[in-house]
Amino acid sequence: MASNQTDCHYCLQSLRGRKYALREENAYCVTCYDSLFANPCEKCKQPIECDSKDLAYKGRHWHERCFKCAKCGHSLVEKPFAAKDELLLCTECYSDEYSSKCFHCRKTIMPGSRKMEFKGSSWHESCFVCQYCRQPLGTKPLITKDNENYCVSCFEKQFAHRCYSCKQVITSGGVTYHDQPWHKECFVCAGCKTQLSGQRFIAKDEYPFCVDCFSKLYAEKCAACKKPITALGGPKFISFEERQWHGECFNCVKCSVSLVGQGFLTRQDDVLCHECGSA
Repeated sequence: MASNQTDCHYCLQSLRGRKYALREENAYCVTCYDSLFANPCEKCKQPIECDSKDLAYKGRHWHERCFKCAKCGHSLVEKPFAAKDELLLCTECYSDEYSSKCFHCRKTIMPGSRKMEFKGSSWHESCFVCQYCRQPLGTKPLITKDNENYCVSCFEKQFAHRCYSCKQVITSGGVTYHDQPWHKECFVCAGCKTQLSGQRFIAKDEYPFCVDCFSKLYAEKCAACKKPITALGGPKFISFEERQWHGECFNCVKCSVSLVGQGFLTRQDDVLCHECGSA
């Protein structure tokens, strides 16, 4: 610009008919202004003169002609760019070198676009959806099956087991009985409703019973000790004329010798060994 001021504030040379620059209301000739105040260009290291455009980013400065992608050399003026290790890169070069690839579509997640992180992998926000209903998952609870993500509702509809008793979804744990899933709290004795998970039980007509209830309701009574005969008492029992005995109870009523595998005689409701029966 032409000067109406008399002298350069620094070199004191006349500014009449010369270009000058103002700084804090003081006038400087172009040469003094550039030597005193011009920022050095990050690329060419030369001062950015007062009649040149100074492009600044995070405290660093470039000539307009030097403001280029460090990899492909294309101008970044008025274009989106990214910084990596103090280098400026166009979005294409940055993506090729550093951007994450979407786990779902395998395409680059461009700088500045929103991405979702889950189990060490990245997704485009638009790709991070329920595999079944296609609704965005965002930060909602989700369940993964075979590398696919599902919202909880869809996973339960598609895959979750339902309790044989209450028909509700089993979200964790559970008991399998007769190839049917049960909640632990639903797997109870059909008689007294005591929980049977981890306990001994006996099945009758596909229903589980605790030992006490089964014995009271269904077990045959030993003709000798009058206690129930159950599989839990041992596999051996003796049956004769609609009466049953525990194996250890099937003894001669007089001498108490075991009659298991031996011949025996009967006298009314008693069983006797041959020796006692012949006496």
